[in-house]
Formats: sequence, C-alpha cells, structure tokens
Amino acid sequence: MKVILKKTIDTLGIAGAECDVAPGYGRNYLLPQGKAILATPQNRKVMEQTKAKLELQIAKERKIAEEMAAKIKNVVCTIKAKVHEESRLYGSVTSHDIKDSLNLQEIILERRSILLAEPIKEIGEYKVPIRLYKDVEPEITVNVIAEEKEGK
Repeated sequence: MKVILKKTIDTLGIAGAECDVAPGYGRNYLLPQGKAILATPQNRKVMEQTKAKLELQIAKERKIAEEMAAKIKNVVCTIKAKVHEESRLYGSVTSHDIKDSLNLQEIILERRSILLAEPIKEIGEYKVPIRLYKDVEPEITVNVIAEEKEGK
C-alpha cells in the first residue's frame, strides 16, 4: 500500500515522503491516526502544495534537535547499581534507567530514542548515543557505579 506521510515517522521517513507500507499498518494505524494519506494522484497534488510548509517544519524540527544535541552532548549520567561480584551487577542498567536518570537532570527524552545496544551488566563508563532526529545522534556518558553497602 502506497502512502504519503503527513508526519515524520522514524521507521518510515520524513513528512511528505511517499512510501510503501503493509496494508494492515496503513489501514489500521497510519490512516486513522492522521499520520499518512493514501498516495492517489489527487493527494499527491495536495501534498505538492503543502510541501513548502512541510520543509519549513522539517527545518524547524532539525534545528530544535540540533539545539538539544548541543545541550546533552557533554551530559554525564551516573547510575548506582547493586554489585554481585567485583564488577558484575545483580541486574542490568537499561535504557529505562538512563531515561529516569536524565529526567532527574531535567532532560526529557523518549526511552526509544536512547540507542543502548544491550543492557549494561558491569560497572564502568559507557558512551551511549541518543537519536534526536535523523542524522542527529549525540553521545552521553553513562557512569555505572557500585551502590554503597549498608552496615560496612
């Protein structure tokens, strides 16, 4: 099913792009949510007319993402975790933990924008990329430290 995106969707493309999607995805999600329209000749003409407006919106979104990238570029996120053996953690540090730690620093991000390949299972310092926009991926530093044991 061919659709024209009305909004930027990370997995599909930017607003105004024409893309091929599964019929169920288009029919049950994209069209009812107003995120896309069917790619008919009439809709293509309408999208051509609104393309300038979309390009302005895309430039604005990219500028906001670049400003946010400059803000979080040098952020250090420290997470305390319980340690089992020398440097092994009882559990693991996930993108959810990183998101919560960033929220405490008043940096609001969606969990899915944190590109953590796999959960962190040892103490140490890690570089974690954050996807703010297409091609805008600053890295933050995540420090995982041992939690102080009580009674010692």
